[in-house]
Amino acid sequence: MDAYLRQFREMVSLRGLTDHTVTSYSTYVRVYLDYLSDILHKMPEEVSWGELRDFVRWLQKARGLSDRTINCCVSQLRFFTIYVLHKPWDPTQLPLRKFDSHLPFVPTREEMRVFLSSITDLKFKALLCLMFSSGLRIGEARHLKCPDIEHSQGRILVRASKNRSSRYAQLSERAWRIVLQYWYSLPAGKRPRDFLFTQKRDVSKPIDHQRVPDFILAHEKELGWEHRFTCHTFRHAFATYHYEDGTDLLTLKELMGHRSVSSTAVYVHLSSRAFHAVQNPFDGMGGMEP
Repeated sequence: MDAYLRQFREMVSLRGLTDHTVTSYSTYVRVYLDYLSDILHKMPEEVSWGELRDFVRWLQKARGLSDRTINCCVSQLRFFTIYVLHKPWDPTQLPLRKFDSHLPFVPTREEMRVFLSSITDLKFKALLCLMFSSGLRIGEARHLKCPDIEHSQGRILVRASKNRSSRYAQLSERAWRIVLQYWYSLPAGKRPRDFLFTQKRDVSKPIDHQRVPDFILAHEKELGWEHRFTCHTFRHAFATYHYEDGTDLLTLKELMGHRSVSSTAVYVHLSSRAFHAVQNPFDGMGGMEP
């Protein structure tokens, strides 16, 4: 089964995705191949649609997965079937599931201030302050290079954006000062010249992806808070506060690097501005008081 997994990873990598994404996309295909080997005792080419559906039901029951996560699994199975087995995929045999949509968590401005100001590790403080003040995704922040910060122009060149196109992000003057503080706190021979946030053991590589959520979780515990912050929380807060302060959606779309304004429109729902900007019609009616 290892040969199938290697071929799957190779086909995913041919799409030009990052190593982290390749690993993420392989999660449930690896489980599927183990299921075939340990339970069904079949090769992937021999599996029927009914047995494929049985695997999905088994996986959801065994791991308690949400419908959204099951859809990720189905998408991986579809890719595996088409690009590794070279067989057609029939969506009527294994359809995607409907799932509930939930608005992401956005902390109050005071919560964000407390969270960031209480960080004592200058490396993570600079990283998270940049993510918040510029609306950067975790991958964009990890792969940020020193020359990409254009202080004189008040902007950051984002090369590795999610939609595979470069963009400029805002550079906060306060965040810039924290970055300088972090940079100068390092010994002269260990100050980054390429990637701004590097691994400890190999300064030629960007900081490991998992170190950032691990730090966020640990800092929440230090503050005595329940776990609500994620890497994307800082980006959500950046956009929501911008909208609350009057930034229009088209400008916000460019700041966020969204392809479509429909992706940006979610921040209308996250913002309290939408509720305070218009009068409730019931409040405009007279003669209702007892």
